[in-house]
Amino acid sequence: MAFGRTSLGSTATGGRSTGAGGQRPLSDINVTPLVDVMLVLLVIFIITAPLMASSIKLNLPRTDAGRSGDTPKFVSLVVDAAGKVYLNDKPVTQEELAAGLANAATASRDTEVQLRADQTVPYGKVVELMGIANKVGLTRIGFVTEAPPTNPPAK
Repeated sequence: MAFGRTSLGSTATGGRSTGAGGQRPLSDINVTPLVDVMLVLLVIFIITAPLMASSIKLNLPRTDAGRSGDTPKFVSLVVDAAGKVYLNDKPVTQEELAAGLANAATASRDTEVQLRADQTVPYGKVVELMGIANKVGLTRIGFVTEAPPTNPPAK
């Protein structure tokens, strides 16, 4: 009984048997090459996706409505150390200030008020000027400051 089966299902020679004397087919799939190919494709798509988005050629219509080169509109409001108020570098009274800011507001609601105040000016005076600007409809107020001097690094 040299070629017969044992009770464990193997042949007498020690190999596996499928019943007809051949080897049983391997039923597991090796996924390593599949994963390698998928990772390579993923890297290729990651690199080429931004290039494909910018490759679309368009002939866009032209308009003067919203030019990106338009300079923003602003008025300059200055308060010196003595408390004197200047609108666009011209001295003004409270009534003239309100009228000048109202004219700027009617020209454009996006007009910005660039407020420059001396550091010795009381806070109440600055808030009063902000209130006048807000009352006429100018809500964009920018505070102009000066950067501290930078010291060159020591050698």
